[in-house]
Amino acid sequence: MALALDALRHGWPVRMGPEGEGNGAVLLPAETGFAPGVTAPRMLISAARAVTLKLANQREAAVPEAPVLIRAAEPFDLETARAVADPALDLAHPMKGPFAAEHIGDMDMARTAMELARLAGILPAFLVAPDIGGEAQTVAPADLAEWKDTSRLVVASRARLPVAACEEAEIVAFRALDDLREHVALVIGTQDGDRAPLVRLHSECLTGDILGSLKCDCGPQLDAALRAMAEETKQGGWGVLLYLRQEGRGIGLVNKLRAYSLQDLGYDTVDANNRLGLPTEARDFPVAARMLDLLGVSAIRLMTNNPAKVAALEGVGVEVVERVPHQLPPNPHNARYLDTKRDRTGHIL
Repeated sequence: MALALDALRHGWPVRMGPEGEGNGAVLLPAETGFAPGVTAPRMLISAARAVTLKLANQREAAVPEAPVLIRAAEPFDLETARAVADPALDLAHPMKGPFAAEHIGDMDMARTAMELARLAGILPAFLVAPDIGGEAQTVAPADLAEWKDTSRLVVASRARLPVAACEEAEIVAFRALDDLREHVALVIGTQDGDRAPLVRLHSECLTGDILGSLKCDCGPQLDAALRAMAEETKQGGWGVLLYLRQEGRGIGLVNKLRAYSLQDLGYDTVDANNRLGLPTEARDFPVAARMLDLLGVSAIRLMTNNPAKVAALEGVGVEVVERVPHQLPPNPHNARYLDTKRDRTGHIL
């Protein structure tokens, strides 16, 4: 699985099929792929992009990241494929098609390919059966399921880490085989098994956490959560910040920046993600549940404005004894972002 993700990021082909079987479809990523003169008769794209090309029916379009197989009168080359895949190129390449949608014989394989693209942080679009020589990295749905198995996540290291909010803190790093992302937990105060900790799940946000972006509320939420946990220790309690390496709610940094560009054109957060052929919510909550389990935490007081996050954690076995609101004032740059959270993703704001 790690080899397949690496292949896609480098622009190398993958073969969708069980290991040892050479008859699976070969896919070349449209965004990163390279090979002089390569062409293919078909492309695998998202339902959201198919909508733009007026090819997806309502059922397909309801799941923007669903796969759609298309063909054109002429084979696709990489330049054409990238114009089909990337909404940022719609104005520069307005004339596309005509295209026709075709039946997908193995939907599990196609869905796996689209998810692999998301995990690799690239646009979800592929040349199908390109005329390219050489070996292709084989990957199958079973490999993705195994990669997602949270039992593979273990504590890699831990150390005392005084932080500005609270000097009494410990950082715990978690690592899984085949996954280069290393999630961390920051335990604030003294762990008490008889008292549910104040917990915040915070997805990595380079722009907000590090650069002070005003487009979101991530940085202020992170700081406020740590301050709240520090206050909790003064009342005899404790807290846990789970810092999850799931940039952009799981779509990756580059795709998040693409979504930002679409927001500048007038799309809201949800529509921008979907127009890229990516899901609105792609975070991996079972990973958070596994981290809590490894810390010996079964019941939590969850800092969130999102009831869906409560339901997601409860769905993977975490007891949420209280939802603690975590709302901060808007600024002129993130007001629409927060309105979208309220109106389209069910946040209580």
